[in-house]
Amino acid sequence: MSHYSKHLFCFGLGFSALVFARRMKALGWKVSGTIRPDSDKDLGKRKILEKEGINVHNFERSLPLADVSAVLGDVTHILSSIPPGKEGDCVLQLHAAEIAQCKNLEWAGYLSTTGVYGNRDGGVVFEDDLLAPSSPRSEQRAEAEKQWLALVETHDISVHIFRLAGIYGPGRSPLDSLKSGKVKQRIDKPGHIFSRIHVEDIATVLEASVHKPRAGRIYNVCDNAPEEPSKVTTYACELLGISPPPLVAFDQAEMSPMARTFWLDNKRVDNRRIITELGVKLAYPDYQSGLKSLL
Repeated sequence: MSHYSKHLFCFGLGFSALVFARRMKALGWKVSGTIRPDSDKDLGKRKILEKEGINVHNFERSLPLADVSAVLGDVTHILSSIPPGKEGDCVLQLHAAEIAQCKNLEWAGYLSTTGVYGNRDGGVVFEDDLLAPSSPRSEQRAEAEKQWLALVETHDISVHIFRLAGIYGPGRSPLDSLKSGKVKQRIDKPGHIFSRIHVEDIATVLEASVHKPRAGRIYNVCDNAPEEPSKVTTYACELLGISPPPLVAFDQAEMSPMARTFWLDNKRVDNRRIITELGVKLAYPDYQSGLKSLL
């Protein structure tokens, strides 16, 4: 049987979505998706993706999909990884009606963030907890989640929400930041922990959900080892055989306002649902195994 009956469409072929898209392509699926049309970098990316057999379309808030009913006509699976802005979720604002009209749609996924939980002072968060976002960016995410989930009731679409922890992978990890000389300090804030997830494990979770759709379900996507960032940096330095940058107390650390927002939240993210319900076996259950593989 040809898998070509399956067609995955990704709104936003970014770091995480692209790993999933390539995986499904390798399984024989038809794959298409969107990039921003605005730079040479994207032009280069378009050429690479088209060579791989992925159909690429231009899309952003100011540029809706052209001929959208033809583009989405035979789509069976939709993944949206485009973050909302102040104005809301551009995918739903521009194309909710056409998504609702996809006759063959079996599954839709929305990539959100564990930021929607806000700060829990190191406490554990579960998927059914009340949300308490602590930054405007996380508030926008929580609102976008709500709008995607509303499609379950209004249009009987099998929507799934994936709350991703800090993402790392090839070309985007503490090893890369250290090698490029970007890391000048380790922030010393004892007891302040973050959860992480390797990009390949994100694709594994999405693939598992595709095979076990459950409309309206929310999944925390993270590994088993939340940790203080300074310890992760120290471990990465050990792997590279270099001295770790100096420890700087959080209050004295120089950080961009954007970087500081990440430190508003301190929580442990529970990942049991992806393991028990989706049967996921993480390839990189902790940052040590993930970083070693990237070396």
